[in-house]
Amino acid sequence: MPSLLRHLLRPLSLAGLATVLVVGLSFGGPRPGAGLSQLLLGAFLLLFVVHGWASMPVRVRALAATVQALLAVALVALQPRTGTAPVLLVVLVAQLAEHWPPRFVLAVAVLANLAVYAVLRHSGFAEPLLVVLLYAGFQAFAALTAHYARRTAQARDDLARVNADLLATRALLADSARDAERLRLARELHDVAGHKLTAMRLNLRALAADPVLAGREAVLLAEQLSGELLADLRQVVQSMRDDRGLDLATALHALAAPFPRPKLQLQIDAGVRVGDPLMAETVLRLVQEALTNAARHGNAETVWLTISEEDSQLHIDIRDDGQRAERIREGNGIAGMRERLAAVQGQLVLARTAQGGMHLTARLPA
Repeated sequence: MPSLLRHLLRPLSLAGLATVLVVGLSFGGPRPGAGLSQLLLGAFLLLFVVHGWASMPVRVRALAATVQALLAVALVALQPRTGTAPVLLVVLVAQLAEHWPPRFVLAVAVLANLAVYAVLRHSGFAEPLLVVLLYAGFQAFAALTAHYARRTAQARDDLARVNADLLATRALLADSARDAERLRLARELHDVAGHKLTAMRLNLRALAADPVLAGREAVLLAEQLSGELLADLRQVVQSMRDDRGLDLATALHALAAPFPRPKLQLQIDAGVRVGDPLMAETVLRLVQEALTNAARHGNAETVWLTISEEDSQLHIDIRDDGQRAERIREGNGIAGMRERLAAVQGQLVLARTAQGGMHLTARLPA
C-alpha cells in the first residue's frame, strides 16, 4: 500500500500521529474509564491512518471522518478533566482540511465543538465556552495551515503540468519545423536539381547520338553518370518524404519527465508514423490526461503506454497500476478525451485492469 505509506510519511501526518499518541499517554494511569478511553483512541488512530488511503470511496471517507468526530467527543466525555482530549479535534480538523472542501470541514468542526461544549458544561466546567473557543482557535489555525499546504501542493503540481505541456509542445513544434524544412528541401531537390539533371542528361544523349562524337568513351561515361546521379537524387528525395513523421517519443517523455510519479513506460512500434500535427497533439493531450488521472485519482506508480499502427489506424493502449473504484466515474478529463478523439474521428474505450488500475484504449486514423 505505497500510497498510504507516502501519506503517513508526510510531515503533517507524522505530526498528527505524534499528537494522537501523546494524547493517549495522558489517558494512562488508574483513572476511571482509562481502558475504554485507550480503546476509543485506538479506533480514532486507525481511522486517522486509513483516511489518507487514496482508493477509499468518498462516502466511506466521509463516514470515517464522522466517526472520528464522534470518537473525539466521546473521549472528551470520558476524560473531561485531563484537558487533552479536545486536542484530537484539532488533529481531525487539520486532517479534514487536507482532503475536503472548507464547507464540509466547517460543518464538522461546528457540530463537534457544540457537542464538546455540551459535554464540558454537563461535566461542571465553570467556563466551558471559553475552553471551546480556545480549542476552536487552534482548530482554525491548523485547518488554515493544512488548507494552504494543500493549495500550495496543487499549485506546484499544476505548474509542473503546465511546464511539461510546454516542453512537450515545444518538442512537437521543433520536430514539425524540421519536418517542414525536410519537405521543402525535398521539393527543391526534385524541382530544381532534378530538372537540371534531366536536361543535362538529354543533352548528353543528344551528343552521344551525334555522328562526330558517337562512340566517344568520355561522352558515354558522362551520360551514364548523369543517369546514376538522377536516380540517386530521386532516391534521396523519396527517402526524405518517407521519413516524415513527428517524434512522438521525445514529446511524450518531455511530458512525463517533470513528474516524480507516475513513471511512464513507453513503447512505440517501429512502423508508426504521425505526420499530422493535429493528430500528434491529440495523442499528446490524451496521454497527458491519462497521466494526470493516474496520479490524482489512482495514485499510480507506473503508466504503460503502447502505440501501434494497424489497418490504417493508430492504436493507443494506456494502463496504470493505480487503485480505482469498481465503477469508473467519467469526469471532465475523460469527457475532454472523448471530445478530442471525436474531432479526429477517433474512439475511446475505458475499463479496469485486473489489479484495479485504469485501462484506456483509443483508436484514431493513422
